[in-house]
Amino acid sequence: MRILVDSSAIVALILRNDQRYTEAVKTLRYLTEKRATLVLSNFIVAETYNLIAVRAYPAKAREWLLANTWPIERVSTHDEKEARRIIEKYADKNFSYTDATSFALMVRLSFDLVFTYDRHFVQYGLSTQENLNIHG
Repeated sequence: MRILVDSSAIVALILRNDQRYTEAVKTLRYLTEKRATLVLSNFIVAETYNLIAVRAYPAKAREWLLANTWPIERVSTHDEKEARRIIEKYADKNFSYTDATSFALMVRLSFDLVFTYDRHFVQYGLSTQENLNIHG
């Protein structure tokens, strides 16, 4: 099972004061036990670094960045064109550019689901860890 990990899940895992910290840790344990391949995009790396730096402190962001061992898929030119199309088509949603590139990347590479706490992935019609019924 190949899973894209979104910045919202990484932030929940890194920052112990995040309201979803315990849930995120349980989810990560479950995915690890299932031997899921956890993948980031280069855009998610950039977004996560910035979120951690703003919400915690730059040293924590650097520590996460330098310690990351999850594979990173690069967003392609095609993904970026598709992201623009998505943002135009879904003008009633407030998808971020990183969200839209993630949607395109997930479709192009046939990811099974995304580990996220961002409702935009569900709004776009993608499966999340909630579809796994991990917590009962």
